Amino acid sequence: MKRFAVVLSLLLVLSTALAGCGGSSGSSSNPSSGSNTTTPPATSGQSSGSTSGQTQTASGPSGSIMIYTSIYPDIINLVSPELEKAFPNLKVEWFQGGTEQVTAKMAAEIEAGKIGADLLMVADPSYYVYLKNRDLLMSYKSENFDAVAVDKDTEGYAYTGVRISNVVIGYNTNLVKPEEAPKTFRELTDPKWKDQVVIVDPTLSGTALVSTYALSEKYGWEYFEQLRDNGAVIGGGNSSTETKLVTGEFKVAVILEENLLKVKDRGEPVDIVYPEDGVIIVPSPIGILKTTQNAEAAKAVVDWWLSPEGQKAIVTGWMHSVRTDVESPKGAQPLASFAPGAMKVNWEDLAARSGEVKDKFVEIMGTK
Repeated sequence: MKRFAVVLSLLLVLSTALAGCGGSSGSSSNPSSGSNTTTPPATSGQSSGSTSGQTQTASGPSGSIMIYTSIYPDIINLVSPELEKAFPNLKVEWFQGGTEQVTAKMAAEIEAGKIGADLLMVADPSYYVYLKNRDLLMSYKSENFDAVAVDKDTEGYAYTGVRISNVVIGYNTNLVKPEEAPKTFRELTDPKWKDQVVIVDPTLSGTALVSTYALSEKYGWEYFEQLRDNGAVIGGGNSSTETKLVTGEFKVAVILEENLLKVKDRGEPVDIVYPEDGVIIVPSPIGILKTTQNAEAAKAVVDWWLSPEGQKAIVTGWMHSVRTDVESPKGAQPLASFAPGAMKVNWEDLAARSGEVKDKFVEIMGTK
């Protein structure tokens, strides 16, 4: 009974939060506008462009599909064998990079009229709002759609949440005692943490873009001015920021929970604070591009990602499942324990203002 109550509570909380963030119309500001130039994206698998083959046999879909994603390469390596088992006749190819790298590639391909992706799995939900507003996503209601308890497009079925990342505070346990660790994002502007805070660059990371937007909405841009004046610095992407925390270059970081869980599990001196002024929950979606040449395969792969098996793969990668019947990643607090106090994010507004948010951040914090 207690478990049922927790699950029901989570569903209600997330549904309420998303009801205020949904909507399908509105302006379509290019999320890539205003961002700094990024380095060329890394590529996993072959970046061969458009897909080929689209048959559906008794043993499942065949041919090939291309997935553009911001999921870390080590997670792709974990998932690929599972996909091969589920789809023995399908060749799954990947293009991997940070969200901003992937969206920059997408922007160029959209402009050229040659989109290479069949499926998109980047972190920032507002980018899917942008793509939907440009009529670039296929409408598809997965057989597992109703089991998804977080962000999903209930009006047009253009996208649905597939993994949950959380922006939290991390600290180096060799340098900071648990009782001394900051309890809120707000506390990071305190002189106690002068020159000890590192944050992720929102012009490189989709989740950092979301957290920058959420914090600026909650505390105003004055918050970042105070962080800057307190000596906070930009650490690059989540991985490089993680390194600066693990090595003790900085005592505290604003960073993804999944990075901290992974390095803590291998014995690194880090721990997690779930901020009392609100964890920033990022329900990263999956969506099918309308230009796909292998729609049946793309739909089957979406179904797999949203299935218990696919979601267990997500959890193996230290992210939270979008389903309530899959356990939290090892070492993490249950989503239901912090979701009620999470910061609100208006994805429609962020989709329209992403360039403005990145430009304002750079104006205040500079660049790395």
